[in-house]
Amino acid sequence: MTINPVFTDATPITALDAERQFLDDVLTGLSAPQKFLSAKYFYDAAGSDLFEAITRQPEYYPTRTELGILDAQGSAIAAALPERATLVEFGSGSTVKVRRLLVHRPDLAGYVPVDVSESFLRSEAEALAQDFPHLAITPVAADFTRAFSLPSGLAEGPVAGFFPGSTIGNFEPPQAARLLEHFGQVLGSGATLIIGVDLVKDRAVLEAAYDDVAGVTAAFNRNLLVRMKQELGADIDRDAFTHRAFFNADASRIEMHLVSRTAQTIQIADRRISFAEGETIHTENSYKYTIDRFRALAYEAGWEAGSVWTDPAALFSIHALKRP
Repeated sequence: MTINPVFTDATPITALDAERQFLDDVLTGLSAPQKFLSAKYFYDAAGSDLFEAITRQPEYYPTRTELGILDAQGSAIAAALPERATLVEFGSGSTVKVRRLLVHRPDLAGYVPVDVSESFLRSEAEALAQDFPHLAITPVAADFTRAFSLPSGLAEGPVAGFFPGSTIGNFEPPQAARLLEHFGQVLGSGATLIIGVDLVKDRAVLEAAYDDVAGVTAAFNRNLLVRMKQELGADIDRDAFTHRAFFNADASRIEMHLVSRTAQTIQIADRRISFAEGETIHTENSYKYTIDRFRALAYEAGWEAGSVWTDPAALFSIHALKRP
């Protein structure tokens, strides 16, 4: 079975456009008073492989904990979806999590995975179709954070959303609220959204999860420097920077940084950028919520709180939200 994704961008981004955007974003970020790089650039092929390796580290609880909740509470979570709904998964990636809902809801009218990686989107959809042959699967190749349209011709009936993995925590709270509003606009009034949210917990547990003993997260962070060297021709040494991750309690977030080991100057294109010893590049935030705080954020974005499921240790949560 061959499944061809629907493209919603009128002007697809070429490799040259992507390289120029990468360069512009790097130069902008490294020229700021607090140097920064966008976390979206973590995920080239090598970065994606490293992230998969991170999820297998003993310190990294989010993936296995969310899967545990889906295994233990999958039937109840799936029951929150309307009958004969079309399920839209934002930033779908691997189908390992949605499968845990689909087994409980053979009545779903369809499944619409949305992801920017067209080739991965197609391969995952084809594999899913082999195991769920009666499910109408319509992949959409699009950036879920931007405006896009659901495919025409979907079965009439309710629409629901699925956004697992605590990705919502990578957005600043005002941006997270806007993203939830965007999901509501895509799904429409009366929609249901099932979303994963990481919870506030002991600092040591949080910091260990983002700085594993094996150094996989450190390699993942420094892969940004590798990309700059390989794709932009940057004169930069990956080993001249160390990885740092810490919990900022005031902001309720994990911060990841790359720390310059010495005073140094790097060159990218025609730009020379200086670093003081110990100066950092801020590469990622991962916000952690209490259940009540996340529900308040969702309410501000136009969603009503429904059921919530957690693991026994209350490390992670899965929420059902309803659009009035």
